[in-house]
Amino acid sequence: MSVLPLVFTSGWASGINAYAVVLLLGVFGVTGLSDEVPAALQRTDVLVVAGVLFLCETVADKIPYVDTAWDALQTAVRPITGAVVAALLAGESGSLPEIAAGAIGGSTALVSHLVKAGTRMAVNTSPEPFSNIVVSIAEDLGVAGIVTFAIFHPLAAAAVAAALLLLGLVIMIFLASRIRRFLRRRAQRREEKRLARTGVHGPLV
Repeated sequence: MSVLPLVFTSGWASGINAYAVVLLLGVFGVTGLSDEVPAALQRTDVLVVAGVLFLCETVADKIPYVDTAWDALQTAVRPITGAVVAALLAGESGSLPEIAAGAIGGSTALVSHLVKAGTRMAVNTSPEPFSNIVVSIAEDLGVAGIVTFAIFHPLAAAAVAAALLLLGLVIMIFLASRIRRFLRRRAQRREEKRLARTGVHGPLV
């Protein structure tokens, strides 16, 4: 069977929580539940680092505005992780060239990361913190469920991942105004901090 569905699904999931993807795939490989997981992802040091970073993300991802700062830091990490995981999966199976797999995994991870980051900006316009927690838990469960599903039913999981990616893009369009509002608020806070540092407390005339 072609590894392309698993490559696509792992790329989508990496854009949301790259460390969870590495950790889950590694555990599936170590426990023998899947023969598709490359040895590089089953190494103890890789699993330990992925586990620690996953815990960091679990905390940061549920705190308003901290989640957006964390997403900014992950802008490079998630697509790169998606590309590396995809290339490793392709190399393990031999059914898809590693460069092509990396491009698919990386680009899919980038798109899903942008959808996640944009959605979080919109959620952060809400005055209460519970929306972040609910959205973060839903994302964590979604990644765990889809990656697990992909191990046993790769084609069906890829179809679900594609549908979720498309749905996320549609939601982003509807949330565009809230995202712009969040960006304006952030710019305003930065300007207020800059004025406070310079001792200016009002508009210059």
